[in-house]
Amino acid sequence: MELPDFMSYANKFSQSEFVEKISKIAKRAGSKLVYAALILFYTLQSDKVSAKNKALIIGALGYLISPLDVVPDAIPIVGLSDDLGVLIYVLKTVWTDIDPSITDRAKERLSKWFDEDEISEIDNLFG
Repeated sequence: MELPDFMSYANKFSQSEFVEKISKIAKRAGSKLVYAALILFYTLQSDKVSAKNKALIIGALGYLISPLDVVPDAIPIVGLSDDLGVLIYVLKTVWTDIDPSITDRAKERLSKWFDEDEISEIDNLFG
C-alpha cells in the first residue's frame, strides 16, 4: 500500500479530537491501531522528541482524526487499514525516541478498553 501525504493532515490534529476519535473507534479499529495511536500520542507529549518527529506524529494523528482520507473509515474492515499503515510507518520512523514508559502507559490505557485476548494482538505490532 502506498502511503498518502499524511503531513497535509497536520492541521487536523487536536488533543480533544484525538481522544474523541479513539474512544469512538476503539473496538472497531482493534487493539493494534489503538495501541499505535496511543504510543504516538504519548510520544508527542515527551520533551525528548525532535521537532521533526513531532511534526510526523502530528501529521499521522491528524490523518487518523480526519474523516477525509484515502479509504473512508466507514467502509467495514478496510476502512481503517490506511490509518493503521500511516501510524505504523510513523511509529517505525520515531521508534528510537520512544521510551519504554510510553509503551507501558499505552498498554495500561489499552487494558481499559480491551480484554487480554484482544491485547495480545499488539505483541506483533510491526508484523
